[in-house]
Amino acid sequence: MSERAGPGFELPLLLFAGFRSLIDETHRRLAEQGHPDMRPAYGFAMQAVGLDGASASEVGRRLGISKQAAGKTLDRLESMGYVSRQPDPSDARAKRVVLTELGLDSLRRAGAIFDRLQADWARAIGADRLRALEDDLRTVTAGQAYRLDAQAWFGG
Repeated sequence: MSERAGPGFELPLLLFAGFRSLIDETHRRLAEQGHPDMRPAYGFAMQAVGLDGASASEVGRRLGISKQAAGKTLDRLESMGYVSRQPDPSDARAKRVVLTELGLDSLRRAGAIFDRLQADWARAIGADRLRALEDDLRTVTAGQAYRLDAQAWFGG
């Protein structure tokens, strides 16, 4: 173990603090840009809906939550105008959730904010160090980097 390394329990806390700082600042800026009711859970849900849309069951599976919990989140997103339910073209009995223009706008804005925050981190620690950090995280997470089920994991 390196002399500079802290205790093992500190690593997940530092990673989580970095995650929280990015997410919290993104939502603060989203609020300034016309999305004051957007919450992290809603962002995960909209990512689970995706550009092609999804059923409530698919969203639940992607988030690692029940269909009912996914439905409750989707109901809230629909009431705020971020998603809409439409007939599923492959099953007349089913509904498909799709992102509205407002939902797409929030995701585009969040993407641009993340790019600016990444640039801020590069200025703070250096572009080479940030690139190395991202490469190292890709190595140690090996295929887990883009899981959407954090909400369910934190919920127990």
